[in-house]
Amino acid sequence: MKKTAQNQYKKKYHIASDKSLAIEVQALTKRYNPDVLALNGLTFSINRGEIFGLIGPNGAGKSTAVKIMTTLSRPSQGKIRLYNIDATQYPKKARHLFGYVAQQSGVDGESTGRENLMLQGRLYGLRGLRLRERVGQLLTQFNLIEAADRLTKTYSGGMQRKLDLAMGLIHRPQLLFLDEPTTGLDPEARTSLWKMIHHLAEEEGLTVLLTTHYLEEADQLCNRMAIIDQGKVVKQGTAGELKAELNGDVVHMEITETITESRATTILQDISGLDEIIVEASTLYVRTNRGAEQLPTLINAIKSANIEVQSATISRPSLDDVYLRHTGRIFAENEEV
Repeated sequence: MKKTAQNQYKKKYHIASDKSLAIEVQALTKRYNPDVLALNGLTFSINRGEIFGLIGPNGAGKSTAVKIMTTLSRPSQGKIRLYNIDATQYPKKARHLFGYVAQQSGVDGESTGRENLMLQGRLYGLRGLRLRERVGQLLTQFNLIEAADRLTKTYSGGMQRKLDLAMGLIHRPQLLFLDEPTTGLDPEARTSLWKMIHHLAEEEGLTVLLTTHYLEEADQLCNRMAIIDQGKVVKQGTAGELKAELNGDVVHMEITETITESRATTILQDISGLDEIIVEASTLYVRTNRGAEQLPTLINAIKSANIEVQSATISRPSLDDVYLRHTGRIFAENEEV
């Protein structure tokens, strides 16, 4: 790649310099068979020490991307560099750089918390006093010291997830992959885990790649994020940058029938000051700078077309609205590819 092209690439994908990067993913493609394209040229980069989110509904390709980045699967095409190591060419070398917390817990329920950590440490070559000290440190750090010698099948979901996180950190990695880490947790346990992830990045300098289909989680945790749809990045930036692109208010109206976007545009064509109109089934989204002022006019226009409005709300733009803007669909859950 010529120098000019390299500079353009770095500018486009927020790459300051090679030394600043923890992860660089270039044109990643994964095809399972001729009919299933899980990743379609996925490209993004992550700076060292930041929390970066891959957000998208189940089925967007997030978990497939993580499996490839953690060397559990090989791409059909594309390149992955972890701290300047080609992970596809040198997977064994790359594995020492990261910890991985999968969607499904890796905790052995018939062993104690301490035993789980000791085994994980031995797998990474830790032995003797060094291992015992590291296990004790992690049990204390994650508030598991009192439950350390209980069988983990007696742990709550939040405690098991903390232990999963501790196991991923046993070898002091520079990079941590978290694949849907809070799925199934209650709000209190989820908030507790968020605080721990923040601490790891801000106080210990760990780079974190987080996949989630919880938009609130991405908004709360991530320094930057990439919205993924159908196996490729459709938009990336900070949460503030992404939401700032949608000026004004978003009016959500639930109507009594499914209409096309073109019909909705025709119905509302005489109303000034509307920046965008999107239809998803029987929900109408209208972006305007004067939401409260425009709402009665919007409802009257819909009713004039013999369509009833069941409910209407006004809100500031959210990540859900950003996703809708760039994909044409609401943030709905589908089966993960």
